[in-house]
Amino acid sequence: MNIEEISNICNKLVSVTTDIKWEDHLCFNIGGKMFFITSLENIPTTASFKVTDEDFEELTLKEGFKPAPYLARYKWVYVDDLNRLSKEEWEYYIEKSYRIISAKFSKKKRVTLGIEKK
Repeated sequence: MNIEEISNICNKLVSVTTDIKWEDHLCFNIGGKMFFITSLENIPTTASFKVTDEDFEELTLKEGFKPAPYLARYKWVYVDDLNRLSKEEWEYYIEKSYRIISAKFSKKKRVTLGIEKK
């Protein structure tokens, strides 16, 4: 997996925007809230993403995964190499992170973003 493949997965989701934070981190957002972060300069490419409580416990026990610095209390995990997960696994976790973040929005905002119908 590389950043282009990750970008393609993220950008298939509705109303996704990107920006650069902290000088070298490509952030994928929904409604101004981050759901996936990757570093443009780290080799191998690293990433952080939001997960459920259950996934947090499971993933942080796997080799190459740990609680994400500064975001662990919000149940974000960090992976030291994008290649630790398959394309199918990335599609699953990225979509899940997107859904977790977007679920916190009001119905009105979800409708405005095109995530939910009236």
